Amino acid sequence: MKVEHNDASGKLESLPDESLKQKSQFDVVIVGAGLVGQAIAVALAAEPSLRIALIDPAQISAPAPVSQLTDYDLRVSALTAKSQSFLTQLGVWQYLPESVLSPYTSMHVWDGEGTGSVTFNAAELHVPALGHIVENRQTLWALQQSVDATSNIQYFATTVSSIDNPDAKGWLPVVLASGQTLQTRLLVGADGALSKMRQWAGIATSEWDYEQHAIVATVRCEKSMQKTAWQRFRAQGPLAFLPLHSDSHLASIVWSTSPEESSELMALDDASFSQALTRAFEAHLGEIVEVSERQCVPLRQRHVRQYYCNGVVLAGDAAHTIHPLAGQGVNLGFKDAQVLAEEILRAVTKGLSPGSDLVLARYQRRRQADNLATMAAMEGFKRLFGSEQPLVRLIRNEGLRLFDRMLPLKQHVVMKAMGLD
Repeated sequence: MKVEHNDASGKLESLPDESLKQKSQFDVVIVGAGLVGQAIAVALAAEPSLRIALIDPAQISAPAPVSQLTDYDLRVSALTAKSQSFLTQLGVWQYLPESVLSPYTSMHVWDGEGTGSVTFNAAELHVPALGHIVENRQTLWALQQSVDATSNIQYFATTVSSIDNPDAKGWLPVVLASGQTLQTRLLVGADGALSKMRQWAGIATSEWDYEQHAIVATVRCEKSMQKTAWQRFRAQGPLAFLPLHSDSHLASIVWSTSPEESSELMALDDASFSQALTRAFEAHLGEIVEVSERQCVPLRQRHVRQYYCNGVVLAGDAAHTIHPLAGQGVNLGFKDAQVLAEEILRAVTKGLSPGSDLVLARYQRRRQADNLATMAAMEGFKRLFGSEQPLVRLIRNEGLRLFDRMLPLKQHVVMKAMGLD
């Protein structure tokens, strides 16, 4: 195998394997082995000439069998058809057995301050499901299997201590906590919402607090979930129930509400919390008969002003975070991963460096508009359903009822949400 680096003209020239080995040089270094980071690595590994480093101190282990409510991961994702297609293309979906997938065939949304509601059905779109609810640990493990199956991804179970600006030949030094220094033509920051790579690269963000916290938990409902994702919009924030695999009475909840109410709810014992949850959900699924441990996460919107700088590019939550009301966060991250990998692989075929501004500008152009549009839509929904003005509530409920009867428009909206537009 031949390995390559940039000469002064930006083209690539060959280096002997031994030289590359001695210098610990990689074509791409990815910081963060979460869902997005691993997806980028696997997508790039399709090109055997690329040397890829994946850096993360976390050790991903096989998910333990589920025997009780507390065994479920509190972090779940509503994977769209677009994300499923991408993971299938990577060979990852095959590592997700049907027993861990929770396909939902309908979605019911209603206004908690009125009578308007909307129902989406897979049958109306002639598709088997609107999406799949999957525990994050299951998807992470499936991605890990694909990483392990490659020969050109090297995993470093450590953290990054510092990075520096690229040298005259385009090599960017990445210093690990172990003291080892890697050199790369492109550093991918996929290290989450509080990204150190973003901070060290000096990439600014536009952000604001949603003034809401999200409580997540696993619950057992009196009634069946009916393979349906349920969401009630309250003035304080949306409350979602997502079906979980293996038991039709289990749900993963995301309860977005004010910081004050979230503090009160987190202080309740399990029985009192279950009663409060039943009331807040208007007993649509009967009584909440069991609840797991709870976690509370503050919600904040972020979006970087530029996706790349000096050989560093950002993807997933490192580049943008949005409100969880439509479950689009991880799906946007997978879109980032797919597009970034496509542009890097395109650059390789043209003899360009993965860290070239020409390459990264294309990635930014392709992803920025979609991410911003989705974020704007989520902010609009939050503001629309958060208003308690009588006129707004009237228009909102009438609009929901009208929208529910407009089948072509409903189909267009849900197809876009599924990434099938």
